[in-house]
Amino acid sequence: MPTQTVALPLADSDVRTARSSSSPSKRHAPRYREIDLLAAGDAVMRDLVERGKRLIDRGIPVLILGETGTGKEYLSRALHDYSARRQAAWIAVNCASIPESLAESELFGYCKGAFSGALPGGMKGKVQQADGGTLFLDEIGDMPFALQTRLLRVLSEREVIPLGAMRPVPVDVQLICATHQDLKTLIAQGRFREDLYYRIAGGVLRLPALRERADRRALVMQMIADELDEQAGEHVIAPAALQRLLAYPWPGNLRQMHAVIRYSCAVMNEGRIELHDLPEELMQFQAAPLAQVHPISRAAHLRPLMSQAEGEPLPVASSGDPYRDERTRVIAALNGSRWNISAASRQLGMCRASLYRKLRQLDIPHVRDQAMPAYPAYAVA
Repeated sequence: MPTQTVALPLADSDVRTARSSSSPSKRHAPRYREIDLLAAGDAVMRDLVERGKRLIDRGIPVLILGETGTGKEYLSRALHDYSARRQAAWIAVNCASIPESLAESELFGYCKGAFSGALPGGMKGKVQQADGGTLFLDEIGDMPFALQTRLLRVLSEREVIPLGAMRPVPVDVQLICATHQDLKTLIAQGRFREDLYYRIAGGVLRLPALRERADRRALVMQMIADELDEQAGEHVIAPAALQRLLAYPWPGNLRQMHAVIRYSCAVMNEGRIELHDLPEELMQFQAAPLAQVHPISRAAHLRPLMSQAEGEPLPVASSGDPYRDERTRVIAALNGSRWNISAASRQLGMCRASLYRKLRQLDIPHVRDQAMPAYPAYAVA
């Protein structure tokens, strides 16, 4: 079953998905940019794109990591369109959306009469459909454990056995997988095969979260231009509205930003986006005051809060210490969600209980446990 794509502003070069002003359905169809256009001026994205271009034609399986909404599927499509396999099929499968009872037949196909209710002529699975091209397995971390074993055999033997078949069928696919989850944590929990991880993670590309990117202003203007079908200067958005967009932490990343731009362009008057044209969640957003940060943890919180207020990317730890790197990432997510535990846990790809445990492990005191004035009640999970 193909993934459900969302029209993120990460593409416009593919003729097959070009927009038409006379057709609303075409206007908001998914549009894929060439790979060199994915980085709108962010150094981390430029390095990631260059690394992906070097990997894609070497037969190395690529694993794309990143929070939900960062554009993993769009990077996958751009890599395919750049590769030597660009004329062949790009087949996308959302591993989280396939019912477990149908997953095997969807991926590997079946022969005539393989089971009751099967199509009379049988069916090619997604792996066979991608033969000669690229197979994109989205949300690979949600693949049922039993199916992981069969996929491992397909990758190691380069052949697939459809249900009811007497002999294997050879396949040649470029594999690209993606997930927002921490696969090493899933391995430790016994929910993901370690040997499969090493099969799919030949080259790892980690997409930065939108709040960490230095090109947010360029992305906003490009999205507005895409939505209006014209070149958009900064006269189309009021300074206060632009500043609010740059300061917002974007827990939903590019997908959320695109939805906000579409909404604002739809409701604006006289061709200009004003502050009151932004959706409710942005209207209510205010950067957390520095005084609300407890003195004990102020050094850890100071930089992220100032960065959000100024519309600059959040800091990326470069200490090489895994403990400090993880602590910085968790603190950034908490500040970005104003200490809303539910929002922060979704952003980090874990449940609320796991985040509370992580706070204890990383010695991060919760604001409600501080002796300082707390955040408003609505901001605390």
